[in-house]
Amino acid sequence: MPKFKNEEETYDLCISNGAIRKEEFNKQKIIDLKSNAKTSIESAEILIKSINKASNSWMSVYICYYEALRIYTEALLHLESLKIVNHQCLFAYLCVKYSRLEFDWNFFEKVRNKRNGANYYGERITFEDWKTIELQMKLYISTLRKEIDRRL
Repeated sequence: MPKFKNEEETYDLCISNGAIRKEEFNKQKIIDLKSNAKTSIESAEILIKSINKASNSWMSVYICYYEALRIYTEALLHLESLKIVNHQCLFAYLCVKYSRLEFDWNFFEKVRNKRNGANYYGERITFEDWKTIELQMKLYISTLRKEIDRRL
């Protein structure tokens, strides 16, 4: 997926290339996704309690929280019977269609690119990297969880 300036350009391309698809609604899938996201957070919190600032394990904390963010987003969009084939389109849809929740596209791109850097290019994620996104990450996850619960 090419890099775009904003969520609208990304969303438009995702629509035009068929990355956003209809899927049969399944309430149990949403419940299971929420449970999986919660497990990712719980795993990260266990790890946080057992590592020091110099540990290489901050990458796992970051990625567990990223996965929770992505999974909660998928669960929310499944309420609309949608399946989105990649993370960039997933977050673009969220930012465009849920603008009232005031999510920041640049934040999603930042954490997505950092996670991809670690997963695909061997980049390191440090304690400082985690601390720069921790508050916003937890706020966004909380917002997504509340929105899902409100709509379920």
